[in-house]
Amino acid sequence: MSEILNKLSGQGVAIWLDDISRERLRSGDLERLIREKNVVGVTSNPTIFAGALSKGDAYDVQLHDLAVRGVEVGEAVRAITTYDIRWAADVLRPVYDATGGVDGRVSLEVDPRLAHESDKTVAEARALWWLVDRPNLFIKIPATLEGLPAITQAISEGISVNVTLIFSLGRYRGVMDAWLAGLEAAQAKGLNLATIESVASFFVSRVDTEIDKRLDKLGKPELKGKAGVANARLAYAAYEEVMNSERWQRLRAAGARPQRPLWASTGVKNPEYSDTLYVDQLVAPGTVNTMPEKTLDSTADHANITGDTVRPFYEQAWNTMAALKDAGVDYDDVVKVLEEEGVQKFEASWLELLESVTKNLVV
Repeated sequence: MSEILNKLSGQGVAIWLDDISRERLRSGDLERLIREKNVVGVTSNPTIFAGALSKGDAYDVQLHDLAVRGVEVGEAVRAITTYDIRWAADVLRPVYDATGGVDGRVSLEVDPRLAHESDKTVAEARALWWLVDRPNLFIKIPATLEGLPAITQAISEGISVNVTLIFSLGRYRGVMDAWLAGLEAAQAKGLNLATIESVASFFVSRVDTEIDKRLDKLGKPELKGKAGVANARLAYAAYEEVMNSERWQRLRAAGARPQRPLWASTGVKNPEYSDTLYVDQLVAPGTVNTMPEKTLDSTADHANITGDTVRPFYEQAWNTMAALKDAGVDYDDVVKVLEEEGVQKFEASWLELLESVTKNLVV
C-alpha cells in the first residue's frame, strides 16, 4: 500500500474510485485497488457507463441475451448497470461490514432526464434500490430544486442517497435540510436511522473551469485556480454548522449518522495546476474524495498530505470568494450555469448509453 494513501486515510478521508466497468470487475482490478490503494467505495455516472460499454467484449453475452428476449432499451440499460453495481457491491461488502456500513458503498444514478421531476425520481430510486438489492448501495439523486423533495422522500423510506451535482453553498444547505427532513420522517415511521447513510457530492474542478474562463475575460488571472477549493472549504464550514445544530444532535441521539461531504470532480482539468490539487487542499475528517483512477495513481505517487487543509483556512476561503466578487465574478450565475450544464452532460451521456445499447440489441 502507498504510504501517502495510508496517510490520507488516516486523516479521515475515505478514498473512493470514480469509475466502474465490467472488465474492471471481471479482471479483479477493483479487488486489487481495495487491497493496494485504500479504495473503500465506488461511484458511477452515465458518462462512466457509456465509456465502459464502448470498450471490449465484457457486455457482449448480456447484450445478446437481452436482444434475444426482446427487452426494451431502457430496461436493458437498467439490467446492465444494476448488474455491475450489484457485483461491485458484493466485492466491497467486506469493507462495508468492517466499517459498520459507513464505507464499502457503490453509487448508482437515477436517469438524469428525470432531474426536474420529483415524483419520477423517487419512483426510479425505489426501482433501482429494489433491483440492486444490496445494503451498501447509494442511489444518486441530483441536487436540483426538484431533486430536494425526492431526496427527503427517498431517505424517509430508508433508501441511502448520494446527492450529486452540488455546486453552490446555498443549494448545499438545502440538501442538508432535505436530508435532515428525510431522517425525521424516517424516525416518525419507526425506521432504524443507523441503516440510512448519505453523502453529499460537492463538485470542485468544474467550479474552477467556469470561473477561470470568466477571470480570463475580466483580466484577473491571478485569481485563477482558487475558487474550487475555497468553495469546497466553505461547504465544509456549512457542514460543521449543521453538525453542531440541535436538530442534528437529536437525530444523532436516535442513531442517525452524518451525511458526509464528498469531494467530486477531483480530476484536475487545467494542466497548469498540480494533478493532486483537489486532494492535497481538501483534507478534512469525515469526508470522502472520489477520484478517477489517474488522480488516484497520482495521489499515491506524490500527493502532499500535511494534515487538515480545510478548517484552518476558512477565513482565506471567504477572502478568496470576496476577491472573486470584487473582480466581477457573478457566483450565482456561475453555479446556475454549472448545474444546468451538469444535468445536460449527464443527459447526453445517458442518451449515448441508450444509443450504444440500442445498436447492440441485435440478435
